[in-house]
Amino acid sequence: MNSKTFTKRFWVILSLIFTAAAFRLIPHWPNFTPIAAMALFGGAYFGRNYLAFLVPLAAMLISDIFLGFHMSMIAVYASISATVLLGIIISRKPRLVNIALASIGSTILFFLVTNFAAWLGNPMYSQSFAGLLQSYTAGLIFLNDGNGISFFMNSLVGDLFYNTVLFGAFALATLKFPVLARA
Repeated sequence: MNSKTFTKRFWVILSLIFTAAAFRLIPHWPNFTPIAAMALFGGAYFGRNYLAFLVPLAAMLISDIFLGFHMSMIAVYASISATVLLGIIISRKPRLVNIALASIGSTILFFLVTNFAAWLGNPMYSQSFAGLLQSYTAGLIFLNDGNGISFFMNSLVGDLFYNTVLFGAFALATLKFPVLARA
C-alpha cells in the first residue's frame, strides 16, 4: 500500500467503522447493531474496493472474537459483503435518499440471506420450495417475539440509526475539514 492509501480520509473512515464495531460489544436491543451500517459506509467511502470489503469484515471478525461465533456466520458475512456492494453502488452519489434506500435494502437482504441459510442448515425444513417458504414464515414470526421485540424492526431502525450516525458524522467532518473530501 502506498501513501495515497493511508490518507487522513482513510484514518477517519477506519476509525468510524471500528468505533461502530465497538458498539456491538455493549448491551443493546436485539439486532440493533451497526453491522450493516459499517459495511454500507465502508463501501460508499473507501476509494479502493478491497478496503471497502476488508475493513468492515475485519471489524466484524474482531468483534465476533469477543462475542462468539455461530453456525450462520457464513450467511452473516455474505450479507455484509453484499451490503458493501450496495455501498459501492451508492458511492458515486451518497445522498440521503440513496443511503436510506440502501439501508432498508441491506436490512431486507440480511433477512433473506440469513433465513435462507437457516433453511439450508436446519433439518426441520424440507429442502424444497415449500420448506424455504416455511423458513421465511418462521423468520417472520421470529420478527416479533410477543414481548414487543421485533428483531426485523430493530434491525431496520438500527441500520437507519447507525447509517445516519456514520454518514452524518463523516459529512459534518468533511464540512469542517475539507481535506477529508474525495480528491
